[in-house]
Amino acid sequence: MNKLLIAVFFAFSITGYAQKQITVEDFTTKNTFSQKTVRGINWMKDGKFYSTLENNKVVKYNITSGKPVETLVDGSTLNPKIEIQDYLFSGDEKKLLLSTNFQSIYRRSFTADYFVYDIATKSVKALSSKDKQSYAAFSGDGSKVAFVRENNLFYVTLADMQEVQVSTDGKFNHIINGTTDWVYEEEFSFVDGFYWSPDGKKLAYYRFDESAVREYNLQRWGKTLYPTDYRFKYPKAGEANSTVEIWFYDLASKQKVKADIGTEKDIYIPRVKWTADANVLSIRKLNRLQNNLDILHVNASTGASTVVLSEKSETFIDLEFTDDLIYLNDGKQFIYTTERDGFKHLYLYSIDGKLVKQITSGKFEVSQILGLDEKTKTLYYTSTEVSPLERHFYSISLNSNKKTKLSESAGGHTINMSTDYQFYIDYFTTSAHPTVVSLYKTKGNALLKVLENNDALAKVLDEYGFSAKEFFSFKTVEGTQLDGYMLKPKNFDASKQYPVLVYQYSGPGSQNVSNAWGGSHFFFHQMLVQKGYIVAVIDSRGTGARGENFKKLTYKQLGKYELEDLIAGAKFFSTLEYVDDSRLGIWGWSYGGYMSSLAMTKGAGIFKMGIAVAPVTNWRFYDTVYTERYLQTPQLNASGYDDNSPSTYADKLQGNFLLIHGTGDDNVHFQNSVVLQDALVNAGKQFHSFYYPDKHHGIQGGKTKLHLYTMMMDYVLENL
Repeated sequence: MNKLLIAVFFAFSITGYAQKQITVEDFTTKNTFSQKTVRGINWMKDGKFYSTLENNKVVKYNITSGKPVETLVDGSTLNPKIEIQDYLFSGDEKKLLLSTNFQSIYRRSFTADYFVYDIATKSVKALSSKDKQSYAAFSGDGSKVAFVRENNLFYVTLADMQEVQVSTDGKFNHIINGTTDWVYEEEFSFVDGFYWSPDGKKLAYYRFDESAVREYNLQRWGKTLYPTDYRFKYPKAGEANSTVEIWFYDLASKQKVKADIGTEKDIYIPRVKWTADANVLSIRKLNRLQNNLDILHVNASTGASTVVLSEKSETFIDLEFTDDLIYLNDGKQFIYTTERDGFKHLYLYSIDGKLVKQITSGKFEVSQILGLDEKTKTLYYTSTEVSPLERHFYSISLNSNKKTKLSESAGGHTINMSTDYQFYIDYFTTSAHPTVVSLYKTKGNALLKVLENNDALAKVLDEYGFSAKEFFSFKTVEGTQLDGYMLKPKNFDASKQYPVLVYQYSGPGSQNVSNAWGGSHFFFHQMLVQKGYIVAVIDSRGTGARGENFKKLTYKQLGKYELEDLIAGAKFFSTLEYVDDSRLGIWGWSYGGYMSSLAMTKGAGIFKMGIAVAPVTNWRFYDTVYTERYLQTPQLNASGYDDNSPSTYADKLQGNFLLIHGTGDDNVHFQNSVVLQDALVNAGKQFHSFYYPDKHHGIQGGKTKLHLYTMMMDYVLENL
């Protein structure tokens, strides 16, 4: 037998097959491992059809057969041709609002070109002949469309395409109408700041005065002779916020009324929605420290308000959902979620705020409210009742509290229900298989059709020898059990010793360890596993899905308990005979970068190598809403900001440390890494750093991700 055959035989004897090698190109430029899914679902009102956006067409499908029955619009046949990037139906489903030419601003904000398409006449009209618009939305009767342009609110009457300007004082970096400022967009997770009344006669909208907010300056380097400055309002912890107001505009009288939200100006209004009464708006108001929340009902004609429900917390009130408040059609009751018993649960209140009953209870979290079927008084939601590592689908009767578990298979279930609740689509995943998309009939919980099974991808993953997640748990110094998972090499030999790279995010309410396929930087981790590393992922105390006490333990001292837990994890790995405890590494991005920086400085000597991407290095540099929610203000809790800042412990750095940041990061500013680098230099510490010119928090665009992951891979191979 010649040497080549011996080598081939040896390779097969170890792996069982010729395993393909993962390259950085596979998951940055080639999309070798991309999942297929079903996107752009719009359930249609008659309960018989849904539509999707595919191949630049909005296609109508029969629900029961899962087959296409009609192409509602084909963007390539329109005049002008439109590359449809998103679409919305009018209330009567006779018109479509098509959007194209998106231009991102920050994480969620954008401008676009909008077109109104009439399905019957097949005619298309530009919503406006002026500059791009943002967040366009039909009125309830489909006769008008409102939108934002250059910080002002407008609407168009579709019958004559006449444009009406609602607000006139909008000005960049000063006044904002109909959308949000930077910190609301980032931390309260919305940008569409106007709301049609149910009868279409009024518009409620946000107005921000950010004149007193200090500017942050991003230099954009580009290829010009001189860099340009981009200044935007960014309120850092302890600094001035925007003053926020809610206004009403009556379309008939063209009169404006301001909502009475009280005399205190240093507040937040994180959520607004109309009640079943077309003249009553529900406003949620938070104090600056976010430990006192009021639900106000406001008369849209007069602006007069009534506080119907108040909630207080010794720590903070966490608005995890974008829509966790449901008003019943009879106008007499509403459903709301709170953590008043230590876990996020559903409660029923009368319209005046009196508690009627608790709907769900137990030592688990309601993850998402999916909706209420008013006909049967059945509420649908997902929760962690089976396990914090899984999400399951339930229904519960408002009348009897009878609960039914609708999802069967262990794993994660993300549900999209039809508007009449007769059907739902289940996006189901496990740690062993990519997403399976299935269509169900709710009655009888009957499977109608598997829309996508990703079996082709599963075969690709097998060819590349992807390692399965092995779940484990360990205890903190105080005895709390924590969860994690490992990825081990395919030819794992327990008699050998392996280096371990720990990945974590660790931020409040987050979760990285779950019975779901993939995860953050999953393909990068699989590539390292192929090269002989064990990759471990840990969720520390302060993360989500395990109740209020677990999540809020880190209040006023971010980083303290998370670091204890990462060190406890390292000590746990050291007890495993197959782990080389002299070769432990840690890395993370954003909050995870903060924690890997802290582990290499305050926790020095535990990890041989660390990588921090776009880290916060002192919470004084981060925004008001996020930071003060967990730490209060620097004026009230200075030690909470400084006692766990990596910069404070720069002189303790041990091991190989790589610091990476994008200079155009509008979220976690490059300033964070500059200050940490300065502290490390002054402490006489050697380290490596790399910056990406003009790249934002996600560090992407062009071949940036290819470069980034290649650099990190090389750094791990050379230093761990």
